[in-house]
Amino acid sequence: MARFKHIETAPVPERALIVGVDTGRSDWPMDESLDELERLVETADGVVVARETQKLDAPIPKTYVGSGKAEELAGIVRRMDIDVVVFDEELSPSQQSNLERIFGEPVKVIDRTALILDIFGRHANTREGRLQVQLAQLQYVLPRLRGMWSHLMGEQTRGGIGSRFGQGESQLEVDRRLVRDRIAALRRELARLETRRATQSKARWDSGIYRVALAGYTNAGKSTLLNALTDSGVYAKDELFATLDPTTRSIDLAEGRKITLTDTVGFIQKLPTALVESFKSTLAEVRVADLVLEVVDANDVNWEKKAQTVEDILTQIEAGSIRRVMVFNKCDLMAEEDIQSLRSQKPDAVFVSAQGGKGLTALLHRIAREASAGDVTLTALVPYEKGLLIKMVHERCQVIREQYVEEGLLVTCKAAERMAKTLEPYRHDA
Repeated sequence: MARFKHIETAPVPERALIVGVDTGRSDWPMDESLDELERLVETADGVVVARETQKLDAPIPKTYVGSGKAEELAGIVRRMDIDVVVFDEELSPSQQSNLERIFGEPVKVIDRTALILDIFGRHANTREGRLQVQLAQLQYVLPRLRGMWSHLMGEQTRGGIGSRFGQGESQLEVDRRLVRDRIAALRRELARLETRRATQSKARWDSGIYRVALAGYTNAGKSTLLNALTDSGVYAKDELFATLDPTTRSIDLAEGRKITLTDTVGFIQKLPTALVESFKSTLAEVRVADLVLEVVDANDVNWEKKAQTVEDILTQIEAGSIRRVMVFNKCDLMAEEDIQSLRSQKPDAVFVSAQGGKGLTALLHRIAREASAGDVTLTALVPYEKGLLIKMVHERCQVIREQYVEEGLLVTCKAAERMAKTLEPYRHDA
């Protein structure tokens, strides 16, 4: 007989039931939407053991699903030992409360928004990212504060001394005020960080460095592409929202120009409005970019719908007018005839495999072409005492010809508009 009893300490995945209501008004088929919801549950370390759907003209105000369906779900919860029921659309506070009462304790009832907020909370590493997630979570929780002080509410009904003060309601208001105060404090802190970020962005703007941002649907391979292009070690994993905090890396193009590449949080359909608002300072990296590489999973049958979702969110964050290049990633997983079919649909796109390195040289050439689209060709004589300017010429311009003469560096180069203005006082027309 073993001296010590083995005790399993590994966390046990929560068993989840996912639920959707098909009103016929969504661009996404219900099965595909629930497939994505299942991946979100798996990203949050849960396991989906069942899924249920119902066709309705509109969600039921009281319980989201019909009363009969709610009882049916309660039976499934009991039979399959469900820990959490996840709904594909956002529930109102009253719907959530009514469903929790029907399913009984300790079953949790959450919606897609709460699930995404939980995943964001797990993946936020920087101080700014954690503050943004906390702000979004508190904005979600505020209207849902309820029931925590019901024992005090019971005392009101008995009358007697102290009953006229309404302790339960007062305590609930105290909680709400504390949450509102915390929300205000977070907004002030994020405003300070956003000011700092704006200063850094202005410094990059003033420097004349061409800025490229990676944007796209979550799990399209943006982080893997950043690693492949810059030889960096940004965290990349086959899961939704593997990257949350923006990461910027610099790269030298073959022509000698230095650019920056920024990886950003992935987008998703039904992205909670509170998250978009909270992450506006992070998404500002997209708004101030000179070029957006819209990364698309070429092997995804729903790539067109996901590309439209990305388009909608870019418009929402006021980045819709920025020059964009569509980059189809994961082409190594596709047959050649399928790739050719995509090329015929999107002749201006670039096709790559970030994992295998295929097409990366062509992508860098395309970035270089975009970066030099507005370049001005000029000749300048830069004095030797302007050492920093000489360094900038070599880093930020495409040098065509250079000669070291007695007065300084005589250089003919292609320069971006901002750099051309910097070189204007040293222009040489000999």
